Amino acid sequence: MLRRFSETRRPHPLHGKDIRTDIEAERQRLAVLRAEATAVIDTAELNVHGLRSIVLGRYGRAEGNLAVTVMSFGFKYGLPLDADHVVDVRFLPNPHWVAELRPRTGLDEAVSQYVLSQDGAKDFLESYATALQPVLNGYLRERKRYATVAVGCTGGKHRSVALAEALAERLGSTGASVTTIHRDLGRE
Repeated sequence: MLRRFSETRRPHPLHGKDIRTDIEAERQRLAVLRAEATAVIDTAELNVHGLRSIVLGRYGRAEGNLAVTVMSFGFKYGLPLDADHVVDVRFLPNPHWVAELRPRTGLDEAVSQYVLSQDGAKDFLESYATALQPVLNGYLRERKRYATVAVGCTGGKHRSVALAEALAERLGSTGASVTTIHRDLGRE
């Protein structure tokens, strides 16, 4: 464990004085659980893939579809750190500059229609969804079960929301389990 923390340069979750002390404190805290355990996996020589293989072999395979989260966000609030893929839709005209659309969001039909009717919007949506398919299929082959696709515009209110909803609908039609999150909606 000391080697792993040193290699990754990550702090131990206990954030004590040093890594050795933190590891020992963790072992003491978990001693009761370890004593009651029916199986203990020595991970000293395992990477994440080896560990996953052992756990799935002992306790069953995780079957099913890929769980995809499509997240809208605003670039002015920063990139989502947990995104596997980030796409920028600021190439489309901003509904913020249309007086009757400004107070609305990409969840409103009028805003969604405006965004999706812009030159290149539908082509982009279809091309991007098509381009994601081999990636998502590859995640399944690698036994990854979760993916986050982030769609960003300036403020995360109009374009990214409308396109995230449309992308989620498109990906859902391929059999993926899709959830939509609008990270920055209502933040303005």
